[in-house]
Amino acid sequence: MTTLKNLKGTAIQFLDADPVVNAGSWSSGGALPAAKYIPAGSAGTQTSNLVAGGASGPPANSNQVNTSFEYDGSSWTAGGALNTTRFAGGGFGASNTAAVIAGGSRSPGSAAGAETETYNGTAFTEVADLNTARKEKYGGAGTSTAGVIFGGGTPSGANSALTENWNGSAWTETGDLNTARSQLAGVGAAYTASIAFGGYVSSGSALTETFNGSSWTETGDLNTAREGLSGSGTNTEALAFGGLTPAPAIVGATENFNGSTWTEVADLSTARYLTGGSPSGTNLLALAAGGNTGSATTATEEWSFPPSTASILQEGDMWFNSTSSTLKGYGTAAGIPSATWASGGNLNTYVDGTMGSGIQTAALKFAGMMDPGTSPRTRAETEQYNGTSWTEVSDLNTARHSGGGFGLQTASLCFGGEPGSLTNTESWNGSAWTEVNDLNTGRTDMAGFGRSTSGFSVGGKTPGDDDVNNVESWDGTSWTETTEINTARRNFAGGGVGTSGLVFGGREAPGTTGKSEFWDGSSWTEKGDLNTARYWLSGSGTSGTFALAFGGFTPPNVGNTESYNGSTWTEVADLALARRQGAGGNASANTASIAFGGFATSYPQGVATEEFTATAAVATVTTS
Repeated sequence: MTTLKNLKGTAIQFLDADPVVNAGSWSSGGALPAAKYIPAGSAGTQTSNLVAGGASGPPANSNQVNTSFEYDGSSWTAGGALNTTRFAGGGFGASNTAAVIAGGSRSPGSAAGAETETYNGTAFTEVADLNTARKEKYGGAGTSTAGVIFGGGTPSGANSALTENWNGSAWTETGDLNTARSQLAGVGAAYTASIAFGGYVSSGSALTETFNGSSWTETGDLNTAREGLSGSGTNTEALAFGGLTPAPAIVGATENFNGSTWTEVADLSTARYLTGGSPSGTNLLALAAGGNTGSATTATEEWSFPPSTASILQEGDMWFNSTSSTLKGYGTAAGIPSATWASGGNLNTYVDGTMGSGIQTAALKFAGMMDPGTSPRTRAETEQYNGTSWTEVSDLNTARHSGGGFGLQTASLCFGGEPGSLTNTESWNGSAWTEVNDLNTGRTDMAGFGRSTSGFSVGGKTPGDDDVNNVESWDGTSWTETTEINTARRNFAGGGVGTSGLVFGGREAPGTTGKSEFWDGSSWTEKGDLNTARYWLSGSGTSGTFALAFGGFTPPNVGNTESYNGSTWTEVADLALARRQGAGGNASANTASIAFGGFATSYPQGVATEEFTATAAVATVTTS
C-alpha cells in the first residue's frame, strides 16, 4: 500500500520507470577501415557521412591520402578517391552521395589548394576552383548546390576571415568572419543558418559567430577555448566536440549551443582533435570519426540525446516509481545536487583584490595586492591555469588591484582599479597585455561580465568614495555608457559570457546587500536576493540565468556558495577556505567553476585554488 501525505493540490506522476536526463551521451560506432585524421573535408549526417582525404598519421604532410570512407549509421565502406590528394580542407553536403570538398593542404610543403571536387556517392569530379586558395582546416556548411566555406589559412599561413559561397557551379566571395582564424569548426545543413566556432587565432579560441547567408554576428563563446575541433547542427542548435586547448591538451569536451550560449555536456569517450564531423547533422545526432589522439585513430563515436519517446526530467519534477514503490524528485545544481569544492594547484604568488577570467580548466589571474610587508604592494603579475597548475606569464602594463575583468584565458580584458580609481583598460591576447581605450568613468570595486569583444563594467566607486550605478559596454574597441543598474553599489560580483548577465551582492548605503540584477541586453531587472548578503565575493556564470556566488565578507569571511537557476539562489557546498577579495573564472558554468586568491585568516593561505563541481541528481524523497 502507498501512502502520500501533505500533498494537497500537488499532482504526482505514477511511472513504471524513472524519467531520463536530457544530457546526451557518446557511444561507439563502426571503426574506420583505416586510421585517418585532419581530413580534407567531411559531409553529411550521423547516418550518411563522408570523410575524404586527410592523413594516415603524423606528420600529415608526408602521410597524405586521397581515400574516402562512407558511413551508413553502423559501418564504414570505401568510397571513391579524390582526384587531388590533400588534407586540412573544408567540406559540406547533405549526405555521402551529395558532397563538396574544397581546398586544403597538399604536397609539396603543405601548399594551399583551391581545387573543388563534388561527390555523387561513387566518384569525385573536379569543378570550379575557390577564388582564394586556403589550407589549415576551415568551416563549411550547406548542400552540394548551395554552400559556404569560411576561415582557414592563406597560402602564406596567415589566418583568414574570407567567406565564399557555392551555388553548385561557382564560388562568390561574401561577408568575412569578424575574426580571422584557422582550425575552426563550421556546420549547418543550410548555409544561411551556419555557425563557426573555436579555431586558432593566436592560440585556441572560444569565439562563436553565426551566419545568415550574407554576414556574420558574434554570439556567446564556447566554455572551452580550442582549435582543431569538429561539430554538428545549425546556428540555433549546435554541438561542438574535441579539440586541442591552449594548455596544450587534447580534449573530448562536448558543448551544446541553444542559439546564444554553450553548455557543457558529456565528453567524447576518447579525447581527440582534427576529426571528421557531421556538418549537416544535428545537435541531437552527431558523428565523430577518426582524429588525432596523439596518433591517428580509426575510432568512431555517435552522439545522441534520449529518444523523443522518452520521458525527460525537468528541474523540480516529482514522481512515484510504482515498480520500486519509491517517491522521487529531481534537481540540478540549484536543487538536489552533488556539489563539492576540491583543492587545485596553488598560485605562485599570494594576492587579494585580484581579478580573474576564463573557466575551470583554463583560467587567468591578473593584478592584485600583496601583504603590507611587501613592496610594491600593488601588483601586475599574471598567471594562467591549465586545470592542474598555475604558470606565470606576461605582466600587466599598469599594476592595480580591485578592478574589473572578464573574458577567456586566451582573450581577456582588465579595467579600472586602484590606486586612484583608474580608467586604464588592457586587452590580453593569450601572451601579452596591450593598452586599449579607457573607461569613460574611472572607478574601482566594480563587477564585470562578458568576453573580450563584448562585455560590461558595472557599478563600483569613484575617487570621491561614492557608490555609483554607472554601466559601460565594451564592443571590442571602446567603452560606451549604457543603461544604469537599479542599485548603486561596490565590491560585488557578476557572471555571463553572452548578451545576458547577472550581478549580485556587494555594499550599498548603508550596508551589505544580497540583491541580484539581470541584464537582458537592453535593461536591468531585479531578481531574487542571495541567501547570505555579503561583499568582496566572487562569482561566475555562462548567462544571466545560471550563475554561482562564492566567498565574501559579511563580516566575517565566509565560504558560502550559492547557485542561481534564473530566479532563486540555493545554498550548496561551501568553500573549504573562507575568503574575501579573491577571484574566479567568471566565464565558468555554475556546475564547474574555480576560486583562487583572496584574503583568508592569514596571508599565505591566499594562494589556494579550489575547483567546484555540481551534477544533477535523482533523489529518493521517501519510501512507504
